[in-house]
Amino acid sequence: MPAHWKRLLLCAAFATVSTAALADYPEKDLRIIVPWGAGGGTDGIVRKIASIAEDAYGQSIYVENIEGGVSATGVSQLMNARPDGYTIGALTYDSIVTVPWQGFLPDYDLGKLDYIARITAEPDALIVSTSSGYDTLEDVLAAAKDAPGKVRIGMQNVGSRVHLAALQLQNETGAEFKLIAYPGGAAAQKEAMLNGEVDIVATSLGDFASVIEDGAGKGVVEFTDTANPTYEVPTAADLGLALRMGSFIVLAAPDGTPPEALEKIEAAFQTAYESEEFQSWLAKVGVTPAWLPMAEVPAWAEETTASVSAQLDKLVEDGVISK
Repeated sequence: MPAHWKRLLLCAAFATVSTAALADYPEKDLRIIVPWGAGGGTDGIVRKIASIAEDAYGQSIYVENIEGGVSATGVSQLMNARPDGYTIGALTYDSIVTVPWQGFLPDYDLGKLDYIARITAEPDALIVSTSSGYDTLEDVLAAAKDAPGKVRIGMQNVGSRVHLAALQLQNETGAEFKLIAYPGGAAAQKEAMLNGEVDIVATSLGDFASVIEDGAGKGVVEFTDTANPTYEVPTAADLGLALRMGSFIVLAAPDGTPPEALEKIEAAFQTAYESEEFQSWLAKVGVTPAWLPMAEVPAWAEETTASVSAQLDKLVEDGVISK
């Protein structure tokens, strides 16, 4: 038998086996890589929706936190994972915008991923400690102008989304803050505020829901033009600010994951997303639900990346940041 016929028969046999195997999908647990530390906002949201999605998926779903590199470490591992339908990951703003824009990882390529769905979209905010003496954004800005470089704001990684938001806030208002980085997500920021290391943090209200509910923190502005449905916090639009900044959570799988597996995962998470339990929980923690299906995520991600990258390039041009 000619060699090329043998190859064709082998390929056909492999395809038949693969199809048969997917007929029983899923046969084992699903792993979700969260590229941020345990205890942060992204981690909490993913763990909640995953726990609800297990029934529809038919197997256990577990989270693995792989932090570092402004989410690049975990996302890179996702890109290189076996595309067998049993590993997915959670992408955030930094995964889709910051890391590609900075370009410091040549092998980091979003083309190595298949998008599954967008779950949430939430604006960033400034949250003050209730023991700080600040009650409004005006209080914060006045203090930062009276004592330049003395008002401490805890952010995440240098070069992260919230770092850029703080820089843009300085640029727009003329205030000057002392920006302190706490790599690894919102968990480290919480500890810093509760320990008194910083009086203010730049993150989302959802990230600090427990702190706000306990009365230890208070939002003074959200960088959006849409009022938060849970917390009574002034928007940037309310306060006459042009700054808009926020994140989102997108589920993705390694490129080449079988379409049947992607569809099963999307359906399971959509069922969980639409459940009363998840929607009520999101409202309680102040996070905005924003489902976007598999078919629509690629165009949205491309448009988001292009739009924000243009803004970042303008900040470089104006000397606010360096690339």
